[in-house]
Amino acid sequence: MVEIGDKPILWHIMKQYAHYGFKDFILCLGYRGEVIRNYFLDYLTSNCDFTINLGNSGVTFHTKDPSMDWSVTLVDTGLNSMTGARVKRIESYVGPDLFMLTYGDGVSDVNLKALLRFHRQHGKIGTVSGVQPTSIFGELNAKDDQVVEFREKARLRAKYVSGGFFVFSKKFLEYLTLDDNCVLEKSPLEQLAKNGELMIYKHHGFWQCMDTVRDLEKLNNLWCNNIAPWKTWK
Repeated sequence: MVEIGDKPILWHIMKQYAHYGFKDFILCLGYRGEVIRNYFLDYLTSNCDFTINLGNSGVTFHTKDPSMDWSVTLVDTGLNSMTGARVKRIESYVGPDLFMLTYGDGVSDVNLKALLRFHRQHGKIGTVSGVQPTSIFGELNAKDDQVVEFREKARLRAKYVSGGFFVFSKKFLEYLTLDDNCVLEKSPLEQLAKNGELMIYKHHGFWQCMDTVRDLEKLNNLWCNNIAPWKTWK
């Protein structure tokens, strides 16, 4: 719920999905989940004009905001449960075919329709978006003890890290357990990869997580200067 501009980062992520036509959301709630619940319960009254009839307490909302047609299911997935357990606990809300999944702390301009198309084409159980984040440190290319190249804030070369923005067939839920200690990024994804069922969608565009105050400041500067690459919507 940390804000970029005047909106939580969660809103920015959801706007990106909605831009590509994906408007049915399931939120896995844990620590301070009530803050997220209240945000969506008060969403209409906080974000649009409305008329209230004091006689019968009827409320009419006046808005053309496309985000008002989202369907948001909020699920208590436990206070101490890890990422895999949280996903397992929303199983009854997931459709019969496949589902998309990401974290609540990173934004990107990844083309989600292209990601989904890639997933359907290869026919495996899972797809992870691979990204090449920019290092906050200067990169040194050395030969013996001599620096032959110095690159400030360079992209990681030829190495991809998980940027979230997954697509899974529902079969992936069989790799998860309800145990609080089930970590999505450990046994489930490791085993999926060993079984040859995990593919990488290589994304060469913008991706940024929000792990530090520095990250928060960077994202806010981009947003406030109207140069936020993840803002693909109008």
